[in-house]
Amino acid sequence: MHALSLSHVSFSWPDGRPVFRDLTFALPPGLSGIVGRNGIGKSTLLRLAVGEYGPTAGHVERPPRLAYVPQSVTLAAVPPKTTATVAEVLGVADRLSALRAIEAGSADPAHFDALADDWLVEDRALAVLRSLGLSGLSLDRTVGEVSGGEATLLAIGAALLTEPQVLLLDEPTNNLDAHARDLLASALGSRAGATAVVTHDRSLLAGVDRIGELRERDDRTTELRWFGGAIEAFEGAIAREREAAAQAVDTANADVARQHRDLRSRVEGDGKRRQRAAKARANHEVTRGGVKAKQDQAAKTEARLSKVHEARLAQAREALASARAAIPRDRSIKLDLPGTLVPQRRAVADITGLVTRAGTELTAAIQGPERIHLTGRNGSGKTTLIETILGLIPPAAGEVRLLVPVGYLAQRLDILDDAATVLENVGHRATGASPQEIRDQLGRFQFRGAAVEAPAATLSGGERFRAALACVLLARPEPQLLILDEPTNNLDFESQSQLVQALEGYRGALLVVSHDDAFVERIAPTRVWALEGSTVTDWAA
Repeated sequence: MHALSLSHVSFSWPDGRPVFRDLTFALPPGLSGIVGRNGIGKSTLLRLAVGEYGPTAGHVERPPRLAYVPQSVTLAAVPPKTTATVAEVLGVADRLSALRAIEAGSADPAHFDALADDWLVEDRALAVLRSLGLSGLSLDRTVGEVSGGEATLLAIGAALLTEPQVLLLDEPTNNLDAHARDLLASALGSRAGATAVVTHDRSLLAGVDRIGELRERDDRTTELRWFGGAIEAFEGAIAREREAAAQAVDTANADVARQHRDLRSRVEGDGKRRQRAAKARANHEVTRGGVKAKQDQAAKTEARLSKVHEARLAQAREALASARAAIPRDRSIKLDLPGTLVPQRRAVADITGLVTRAGTELTAAIQGPERIHLTGRNGSGKTTLIETILGLIPPAAGEVRLLVPVGYLAQRLDILDDAATVLENVGHRATGASPQEIRDQLGRFQFRGAAVEAPAATLSGGERFRAALACVLLARPEPQLLILDEPTNNLDFESQSQLVQALEGYRGALLVVSHDDAFVERIAPTRVWALEGSTVTDWAA
């Protein structure tokens, strides 16, 4: 057997907090997607599968060849200005060197040992690069300053070259442009063996064979449920579940009301019977002893029937509570940010003769509450352009005048001080706002009660995103130009919706770098800056 399987696996953090309990599944051949809200345990599941974490109970069966590409690969695997070659990053440098020595006439046994009969290593490596859209990278080339997307693709290429029986990828389409995403989806869909991808990229999920959803149980551990088919089938099944849950709440509400009526009717009937008995006694229609006997019998009957009705009412209330618990909690973000308002045609930024260190040239003006989508291939210099506009990188030439307060949310979400609380992080930027004002606004970002006092270091991925977004949008003075660099990276479906909801309350100018077509469509850009080579083409969306 060459499958990956987990048998009755449980896992808890060192402080005792449980994550998984009695988790059992075998990963089937084909392409599987794994989804779930941020912080639910998706990356933890992959690390359990590859052995980075050990289960507290149960057993993990792994195939001989298992490859894993984590989220952090863009920061760890290919650092900026590295002197490594493409062959070294792909893990084939030694074999390639041995092959070339043998081709040059060497009979050294060490070269044959290093090659390990992998005579097609160069052809395989070049084929993998081509399949991922990296045919422009020769194996001997020094990597240099590759983009985040290219680094991700090189790491995936290295995993594919090992020809794994099971391949596990964590958010592999982060930083990838649409063309690269299509190529990656094709490469994963056509490969033999089993592949599991943690992702919320709808374009990638459109081609999977099945989707596993991680969700929280009542005991606060996480379960994994599988759904056959791709994203449309999954969302259809979830929608039907929610409809059934809403119908269950309506039915339970009606049952509680009915049991209330029955109990009230019973109490009112008991009162009327007591009144009739008292009247009969007053009229001497029955003897004192007869009245006492009937009263005792009636009291016993009333008590028994009352207990029956009370038990039914309690059961109906329990059913209602269970039905309500099955409905997902409303985590939407509803903001009104009047201080961010920029009137039509008011100048927001003037960019004149700008040349970035990557050679990109731009002359443009941003006016009023327009929404600009900056697009371009991986490595084209989009992040360099926006950080030059912001003044974080000196320009090679030209001038940028920012005429309004600016907010910037980078890919890394590194604006949070991990030692400070959520309230303190926002307070550092919301100069002049009272703690109560900040608390009230943080409630709209789903931070309420003790949650606002949580240190940033303890936040889950989704919480960290909401806290960073709050820092930017609640800053004083209010940002009237908001710049977002790949804001949907690592975000679950719920957090993506929360970002769109937050932007609905934002009234200033918006400049967004994103390869997420679904997100871009939802924010409805009015202009597009298309970066190709050193040229930025500007057109109305």
